[in-house]
Amino acid sequence: MMRRTPLRPGAKPMKRTGFAPQAKPLAGLLRTANLGKSALQPPPGMKRGRPVRSRPKTTKIRSSARDQECTLRFPLVCNHRTDTTVLCHSNQLKDGKGMGLKAPDTRAAYGCSACHDVLDGRAPRPNGFTYEAMQEAFEEGVRCTHTILARMGLLEE
Repeated sequence: MMRRTPLRPGAKPMKRTGFAPQAKPLAGLLRTANLGKSALQPPPGMKRGRPVRSRPKTTKIRSSARDQECTLRFPLVCNHRTDTTVLCHSNQLKDGKGMGLKAPDTRAAYGCSACHDVLDGRAPRPNGFTYEAMQEAFEEGVRCTHTILARMGLLEE
């Protein structure tokens, strides 16, 4: 809001309302109390909580996807590049997928980056490639991947 006339001499400015008072920074409180950094440490005998894991755990099955051929082979999508192959997990609730949860590695297939993007919905499906056809191709890819994993000794069939 712009004021069109200057404040009159002796007039009080408008009060600030709707703001919570600012809390003093913790470092300033520690300095005034002369406690130092040791005040931030938990008391002896009290354990700290586990750190939150920021990256998903890499398993032998996930690592096995490196330099493998794409088993999804979506038509008009697949780039057939082995250097972009990753383990593509199922996105269906029946397979264990949920909010913040990934389906198990047994419900996954090797897929190139292009097929993985279409499967996860980051890229559009080509015209004529229905969702049902995509799920059938994924199931076939899971079967092929299971055969490869069994040959490697990473999965019992």
